[in-house]
Amino acid sequence: MISITSAQLIRGSKTLLDEANLTVYPGHKVGLVGANGTGKSSLLALILGQLSLDKGDFSLPSGWQIATVAQETPALDTPALEYVLDGDTEFRQLEAKLAIAQAEDDGNAIATLHGLIDAIGGYAIRARAGTLLAGLGFSEKEQSQAVKTFSGGWRMRLNLAQALLCRSDLLLLDEPTNHLDLDTMYWLEGWIKAYQGTLILISHDRDFIDGIVDEIVHVEHQQLNYYKGNYSAFERVRAERMAQQQVAYERQKKERAHMQSFVDRFRYKATKAKQAQSRLKALERMTELLPSKADNPFQMAFKKPEALPNPLVTMEKVAVGYDDKAILEQVHLNLVPGARIGLLGRNGAGKSTLIKLLAKQLEPMHGLYQPNPGLNIGYFAQHQIEFLRLDDTPLQHLTRLAPNHKEQELRDFLGGFGFNGDMALSAVAPFSGGEKARLVLALLVWQRPNLLLLDEPTNHLDLEMRHALTMALQDFEGAMVIVSHDRHLLRLSCSDYYLVDQGQVKGFNGDLDDYHQWLLDAAKQAAKPAEDTTESTKPQVDRKQQKRLEAELRVKLSPLKKKQVKFEKEQDKINQQLESIEQQLADTSLYDAENKATLTQVLSERTQLTRALEDSEMAWLELQEQIEAIEQQ
Repeated sequence: MISITSAQLIRGSKTLLDEANLTVYPGHKVGLVGANGTGKSSLLALILGQLSLDKGDFSLPSGWQIATVAQETPALDTPALEYVLDGDTEFRQLEAKLAIAQAEDDGNAIATLHGLIDAIGGYAIRARAGTLLAGLGFSEKEQSQAVKTFSGGWRMRLNLAQALLCRSDLLLLDEPTNHLDLDTMYWLEGWIKAYQGTLILISHDRDFIDGIVDEIVHVEHQQLNYYKGNYSAFERVRAERMAQQQVAYERQKKERAHMQSFVDRFRYKATKAKQAQSRLKALERMTELLPSKADNPFQMAFKKPEALPNPLVTMEKVAVGYDDKAILEQVHLNLVPGARIGLLGRNGAGKSTLIKLLAKQLEPMHGLYQPNPGLNIGYFAQHQIEFLRLDDTPLQHLTRLAPNHKEQELRDFLGGFGFNGDMALSAVAPFSGGEKARLVLALLVWQRPNLLLLDEPTNHLDLEMRHALTMALQDFEGAMVIVSHDRHLLRLSCSDYYLVDQGQVKGFNGDLDDYHQWLLDAAKQAAKPAEDTTESTKPQVDRKQQKRLEAELRVKLSPLKKKQVKFEKEQDKINQQLESIEQQLADTSLYDAENKATLTQVLSERTQLTRALEDSEMAWLELQEQIEAIEQQ
C-alpha cells in the first residue's frame, strides 16, 4: 500500500502539506481533489520520486510498476502506433535483444526471448495498442502517421495511450480528459473502470470522477482528508461536516465572547480575580475553531443582453465545409432567445464546423443563412486563448473593451473570475491554461452577448470555475450552443440536444445516457460483418413463432417492470422528502445554537434518505440489467 505519515511538503515559500496522513490500499481507485495550488500535482510528483518530503515518512511497495502520462511529446517521425509501443520499455528491450539473437543465429537466446516476450503479452501488444488508439479517436490510417503531424491535443492522446498500454501496478492520471471529446471520454471511463491496479486520479470533470473512483482525498488546509465514496458522496458528506463545523464555530464564538467579557469586567477586582484568571487561561488553551468556508472564489453572471431579437439566426438547407468539400449539408436550425442546445456527435462529425458557421468564421456554401441584424455573438474556443496579448494585463484587456468605465468597476468584475489584487495587474504570459481560459470567458461575459457559442469551454477550468460557469449559464437569457465533454455542464445547461452525424444535424430525442447507448449500438453495428446487414442474408423468422416468443418475453418481463415502477414511485417520494429537507436547511435560524438538536436530526434524516435513494436506484438498475439480459437472449 501507499503510506504517507506526518508529512510536511514545502514548495518555495508555500507549505502544501503539514502533518498530513494518507493510506491508499492496492487495487483501490482514488480521486484527488482540491483547489488549484493546494498540492495535488505535487503529491503525484512525490509518488513518482520527483519530490521528497521535508518531514515525515512516505512508502511505496517495492517493485511496483508506475504508469503516468508524459507531459511533453517531441515532434518525431515515428509512426503513432510505434510511439505508443515505445511506452512499454521492457517489451522494446526484449524486442531489441531478440533482433540481436536472430542476427547472431543464437537458438538458445531466441527461444528464451520468445518465452519472455510471450510472458508479458508481447505478441498481442500491437493489437492492444491499436485498440487503445482506436478508442482514443485515431483511425487506422492515422495510427501509421508520424507523431509530428498531430496537433498538441492529439499528441497528448498519444501520451495517454502510452500510459494505458504499460503493464502497471499504479496508474497516476493528472487531468487525462483535457483535449478529449465526449465519445472518447465514455471510452476512457470504461477502460479505467476495468483497470485492475491502483489508481490515483486528478480531474476537474465531476461526472468522470463519479463514474470511476470509490474514494476521495480532498487536499485542503494542508491536510489529506479522506472520504469514502465518489465525488457526489464527498460533496454531501462535506456539506454536512461544514454545517456542523459552522454550528460549533458559532457556539465557540459565543463562549469566547462570554468568557472574555467576564475577564474584562473582573480581572482587576480582588473578589473575582481568581475566577477571571482561570477563564483567561481557559481562553488561551481553547483551540480556536475556523468558520466553515464553502464559498466559490469565482462569481460569474451574465448580464441581460441589450437586445433579444427573435429569431437570432435562421438556417434552411445550409451546406458548410472547407474549400470545396461540404462537411454538413441540409442544415435546418432556427435559434431563438432561450434556446439551450448541446451538440452531440463523434469526433470529426462537424460539431466545431457548425459552431464556426454560427460564429461567422465560415461562410455557408449554399442555402439560406440569415443572422438577425441585432445578433451579438459571444464565441469561446480554445484557440482564442492564443489571441490574448501576453505582455498585457487582464485589466488592460478589459479596458480596451470598456474604455469609459472606472478602473475599480473593471477590477471588481475581474475579481469575480479570480483575478484579484496584483493578478489583475500582472502580464498574461506566465498564466496557466486555466487562467487564460478564465480571462477569455471574462471578456466574453462583459460583452453581454445574446448568442453564446461554447466549444469545449471547460478545458483547463477547475471544479469551482466549472460550477460557476454552469450556474451562470442557467440564468443566461439568450440562446446558446455548446460542444463539451463535460457531462455535468451539458446536463445542467442544455434543454435540447442535436446530433451531428453523417453530414446531417438533427434533433436527438434522448439524454446523455441515450447518446452513450447510441454510440455503443453504432459501434456494434460497425463491427458486424457486412453480410449481416444485407436483407438477403437475414434469416426468415416464422411470424407465429415470433409472436409466441414475444408473448413469452412479456410474461418474463412483466414482474420485473412492475418492481421497477414500485421503485420509481419510492424514489419520487424520497426526492420530495429531500426537497423539503433542503428547504429546511436553507433557513439560517436552523444553525443557531439552540437549534442544534433539530439540525442534527435534519442532517441525519437527509443522510438516511440519501442512502435509501441510492439503494432504491441500485435495485432499479439491477432490475434493468435483468430486463436487458432477458431481451438479448
